[in-house]
Amino acid sequence: MNDGSVNQSSATRVWIPIGAALFLIALTVSAWVVPQLRLLHFLQAFIYVAIVILARRNSVWGFGAGVTIGVVWNSLNLFVTHLMQAGVVAFWFFMHTGQARRLETMMVTLGGIGHFVLIIACLAALFHQTTEDRKWWKFVGGGAWSLVYFFLIIAVARPR
Repeated sequence: MNDGSVNQSSATRVWIPIGAALFLIALTVSAWVVPQLRLLHFLQAFIYVAIVILARRNSVWGFGAGVTIGVVWNSLNLFVTHLMQAGVVAFWFFMHTGQARRLETMMVTLGGIGHFVLIIACLAALFHQTTEDRKWWKFVGGGAWSLVYFFLIIAVARPR
């Protein structure tokens, strides 16, 4: 399922898995600290596993999913819940006192950083594609599927 060039860029080989791994670490720690989030975060992890697998195959579907889920999640946490900013404050408090009081909030910031890496790496990999054969439709389609799955798991597995 190689949608583009044979040679994978470093964005695909290195940075996409790094961005996904940072987010998966944030999901894991958050699920450990807040047990009510375990099912949701377990299901959410599949998005990032799929993105890494698709990116390794140089698939535009995966690049679209990576950019879209990253932009949506970061937008929600930057502009709606403001949890990324609260995580920076919690991390700053930890650096000055050595006390980690809001670990789950710090993980939102770590996840956001992972998403920024993922967004940039997926866009870089997308622009290194050599074929134009329905590239943008696949990119949008990957993004749409990631959002459908994301909102479905939120509806099914969010803590009540």
